Amino acid sequence: MIDRLLEMDTITLTLIATVFTWGITSLGASLVFFFKKVNRNVMDAMLGFAAGVMIAASFWSLLAPGIELADELGKCSWLVATIGFISGGVILYLGDKVCKYFMKKRNNNSEGLRRSILLFSSISLHNIPEGLSVGVAFGSLFYNMTEATLLSAIVFALGIGLQNFPEGSAVSLPLRREGFSRCKSFMYGSLSGLVEPISAVIGALLVVRIRNILPLCLCFAAGAMIYVVVEELIPESQSNKCKDLMAFFTLIGFSIMMILDVALG
Repeated sequence: MIDRLLEMDTITLTLIATVFTWGITSLGASLVFFFKKVNRNVMDAMLGFAAGVMIAASFWSLLAPGIELADELGKCSWLVATIGFISGGVILYLGDKVCKYFMKKRNNNSEGLRRSILLFSSISLHNIPEGLSVGVAFGSLFYNMTEATLLSAIVFALGIGLQNFPEGSAVSLPLRREGFSRCKSFMYGSLSGLVEPISAVIGALLVVRIRNILPLCLCFAAGAMIYVVVEELIPESQSNKCKDLMAFFTLIGFSIMMILDVALG
């Protein structure tokens, strides 16, 4: 199997890897088909779980690799991390204000819809540098295609894919609660991961140039994720009457994501 993969070109490998990660996102989004009605406790538990996943991913999958890569490229790592991280939060803040402006005349459901749109946007945004990361990992095989480097890239893509499962459900389930049909909720949840194959192929094609701006992209996505977690996910999950239990779901999500990132590297 490995020998056959070693014979493929890097673009094909990149596409295969990120179609897999997108498929896992779609699998997570498909949870809407298993619920006739989205239970409030289930929804808040999923939001709390997703918050934990996103907090862990923002550090181990985005911020820390961004800082490390900035050091490797000879850049001022703390400055790159700070600019990228703050910019991610600012962009999401501005996007939030735009959503509020266009929805202020809608009915009472507009707040929930705004939250869902913000979550969809943030996760889609988060998937762009993830896709670029996978693209760079596989694109770099062009210079050193060995069994060890290929396995390393595969494990990295596997880790990205596993963390996409709760992200897909974190988009589809809130949309279902806001009155969207199961099919539409699934479609939007699935679409949130579509940017990964696209950005990965771009990353593989432009691996040398993309590598220079990848640290900023990674830190930018981390800032966007933390903004959404603090602004939306945790407050929403903590509005549940069983908020102590919801807090444990956040801890569980964080722990699982931490294990995946540390173990799968």
